[in-house]
Amino acid sequence: MAATPRLPDFAWGVATSAFQIEGATTEDGRGPSVWDTYAGTPGKIRDGHTAATACDHYRRYPEDIALMRDLGIDVYRFSIAWPRVRPGGTGPANSAGLDFYDRLVDGLLAAGIAPMATLYHWDLPQPLEDSASGNPGGWLDRDTAHRFAEYAAICAERLGDRVRHWITLNEPFEHMALGYALGQHAPGHTLLLDALPAAHHQLLGHGLATSALRAAGAPFVMLTNSYTPAIPASDDEDDERAAAAYDLLHRRLFTDPVVHGRYPDLSAFGIDALPFVKDGDLDAIGQPLDGLGVNYYNPTRLTAAPPGAPLPFDIVEFDDVKTTDFDWPVIPSGLTQTLVELTHDYGTALPPLWVTENGCSYTVPPAADGSIPDQDRIDYLAAHVEALDAAIALGADVRGYLVWTLLDNFEWAEGYHQRFGLVHVDPETQDRTPKASFDWYRGHIAQRSGAMQGQSAERSGAMQKQSEQRSEATQEPSDGRRP
Repeated sequence: MAATPRLPDFAWGVATSAFQIEGATTEDGRGPSVWDTYAGTPGKIRDGHTAATACDHYRRYPEDIALMRDLGIDVYRFSIAWPRVRPGGTGPANSAGLDFYDRLVDGLLAAGIAPMATLYHWDLPQPLEDSASGNPGGWLDRDTAHRFAEYAAICAERLGDRVRHWITLNEPFEHMALGYALGQHAPGHTLLLDALPAAHHQLLGHGLATSALRAAGAPFVMLTNSYTPAIPASDDEDDERAAAAYDLLHRRLFTDPVVHGRYPDLSAFGIDALPFVKDGDLDAIGQPLDGLGVNYYNPTRLTAAPPGAPLPFDIVEFDDVKTTDFDWPVIPSGLTQTLVELTHDYGTALPPLWVTENGCSYTVPPAADGSIPDQDRIDYLAAHVEALDAAIALGADVRGYLVWTLLDNFEWAEGYHQRFGLVHVDPETQDRTPKASFDWYRGHIAQRSGAMQGQSAERSGAMQKQSEQRSEATQEPSDGRRP
């Protein structure tokens, strides 16, 4: 078995998620997830697409590892499918499911790529959503946090000898907002602010899973949040308050408890107490981490909502800004702002940052020669890497950058219509074709890694020279007297 590679001071990589690429949703003992159920409901997914096959990564993972090796990345962030490992959400583990992740991790190590495993990327086992008690299930149920910790322990016991880097949750805000508040993602609830228990129980699950990972000897644990600068639509005080309220719900609700061990004041939403928070919860949630993941795509522009609206803000479009094929604004400076504001607002309590997702959707068909000239994606990534460099120059402690994503995949409610991949995947044949952006990122990694190795060698040489100078300065003169 190959040893786990030691990551450089700054790591380059790519990220994926199980539900979006694996396929094989009914094979080798995998159980249904809330996303299987949601995608199978007519009208929920564009053109009725499902992830039953997705990118067929479950079978084609050796080909995908070969692509990543060619890309030259240091680290690969993937997610483990809870319903593949523990199909019922409780009960015994599924050995065949764990066997797949054994093969995946061993293949990554053989390719010299460090695995970074995300335990939860929204694919909750359906039995946990189907509460037998009649009470709300899924993350609305506190018990799910405890079942998640058990699942984390199972994964760590099986993979912890080779996986050093763990992420507990991916984007708990998006999962709460889209899945429980607005009904645009699985499991499809429309609870608005009554979805807040799903926020807390996810964070509690993060804390309990962190404890389980630590007990298994995990040396690196982090949480990944989505972050978006909240930009007032005008200088009007009402718009500024709207932006502050959005930032409170999107950023601080999911960062303050993790970094400071307390929830922010939610009185802007008419909330004076959180009765679902129990004694000891915040101690678990706020335990120290080794990193904080930042998923960044774009800022959000806010204006004040009309009187009587259920939320105090409305999201509005930016004026005269280039957008992706997903209609998301392309504003690289927002990444700089995100990283610098986190650094400023949370100070020394903030763990090192990782950009765990950054990417864009552009659909570019193959040219006559078979190439895929996705110049817009190259421009996007180059500009965001510059924004990352600017944040580091301003004092942000950032340890890695991961592109979303390796493969064109199942993009949630959009099905296969939004293409974020560095590699084109034909949904009919599953043929993989690296795009021009793949070649650009490979060249960028090689250039930056070489420069960083040179800088590291220079630092090592300088430290050695300083050590020799200190040694010479402390040597005794020939007459035995100290200088």
